[in-house]
Amino acid sequence: MIDIVSQLADGFVHCLTPLNMAMLLIGIVIGLLIGVLPGLTLVMGVTLALPFTYKMDVTASIVLLTAMYVSGTYGGAFTAILFRIPGEPIDVPMLWDGYTMGRKGRPAKALGWTLVAALGGGLLSAVVMVALTQPLARFALRFSSPEYFVIVMFGLLSVVAIGRGSLANAFISMSVGILISSVGVDPVYGTYRFTFGSPILADGIEFLVVMVGAYGVGEVLTRLETGFATKPLDKISNARTELPTLKELKEIKGMFLRSAVIGDLIGLLPGAGATIASFVSYGIEARFGKRRDQMGTGVAEGIVAPQSAATASVGGAMVHLLALGIPGSGATAVILGAFMLHGIQPGPQVLVKSADMVYTVFASLFLGLALMCAIGYFAIRPLVKILDFPEAVVSAYVLILCFIGALSIRNNVTDLWLIIGFGVLGYGFERLKFPIAPLVLGAILGPIAEETFMNTMISFSNDWTVFFTRPISGTIVALTVTVLLLPFVQRLMRGVWRGL
Repeated sequence: MIDIVSQLADGFVHCLTPLNMAMLLIGIVIGLLIGVLPGLTLVMGVTLALPFTYKMDVTASIVLLTAMYVSGTYGGAFTAILFRIPGEPIDVPMLWDGYTMGRKGRPAKALGWTLVAALGGGLLSAVVMVALTQPLARFALRFSSPEYFVIVMFGLLSVVAIGRGSLANAFISMSVGILISSVGVDPVYGTYRFTFGSPILADGIEFLVVMVGAYGVGEVLTRLETGFATKPLDKISNARTELPTLKELKEIKGMFLRSAVIGDLIGLLPGAGATIASFVSYGIEARFGKRRDQMGTGVAEGIVAPQSAATASVGGAMVHLLALGIPGSGATAVILGAFMLHGIQPGPQVLVKSADMVYTVFASLFLGLALMCAIGYFAIRPLVKILDFPEAVVSAYVLILCFIGALSIRNNVTDLWLIIGFGVLGYGFERLKFPIAPLVLGAILGPIAEETFMNTMISFSNDWTVFFTRPISGTIVALTVTVLLLPFVQRLMRGVWRGL
């Protein structure tokens, strides 16, 4: 424990360097702007920033993206409370009580509850991240290639099972991502795969092109189809934040802690993320809370529960990423991409080889929460002012950033054509109700899964039963099967109850 505190103190010293502080401040501001702008999702915003970190120091780039991730879970609350427009899916539960409280003449109080919930949930999240990452990484040092393969598959298939909508569509999306990752030269045998004789595909397809194209260009095409027909917003001239009193905080302290813990636990589930944490926490409060009968009428519990859970989920998702190398959410999948762009594979060895960087990221989360709340408190009017920009103008800037990011990866014009192609694919996925997150995770984790599988087959003489007979890998396989079967069991139980 003393060692962790000492390294965290060193992390604060490194975080206070001019470059890291600048990246932290820029990340907080951009994350808040992304949250405020309807249609510009958190994952899409982090994806757009990723190409610009390619030439940066790895620590500064991870600090930037993590700061965007944290503040993005908070920024959308402004538009949800003031305009009844969720900047993110995370903020949908915020509408039910936050906007209602605002309509009752207390928008400043609703914004105050949101700020306190984000700060409290974020601090608990940061503590959990610091406390759990090292023990989990030490446990993961016992892993060999079979364990790494099954845990990668656990991460991939958890996204499929937990994802909203059709499980078949999610599985197809993930499979397409894995197929895309296999294009190019086979890493073991050196043969060409799926290149069809084209030199364009011989070097493979960068996962960054897939992410930026599917999320960025695809979203712009989707909004173009509607004619950029977002409804104009009414002006809010007196937007401000009013913090709750100590007496008000004491009345909900138990619920506050419960929601933050729920967010952390859900963040620890691979693929769950802040949106699920927000909905689950609100649902639990609406069913079991002290004022469950008043939920939806503008009570503080309906604001604090989803916001604290959403922000708290960040720490849980980062624990998975840093300790095991498995992203716990869509945003951490992009941050995984940033690590890999700089030649670093997150996992148990990262705390051995790059401890300074990891603890600097830990410290940046604490400092980022303080900055986020300060900026959110004092800059509410400028942040809401961004909504005056026409949707078409914002989309044009997004498209420019997509093309600049694609060109900066390999300085290859071919990537511009590829990003357009994946933009069309992302647009088609949206139209056909196929989720994009499994596609992106498949493109990122596919090569890791292939490498660990091939290493296992070579090391264990093609004995595929090794995944089931080793204690750790066998346990993870059982968990993976449980996660996959859970949605089917739930549907079966619902059918039985309806029959009764």
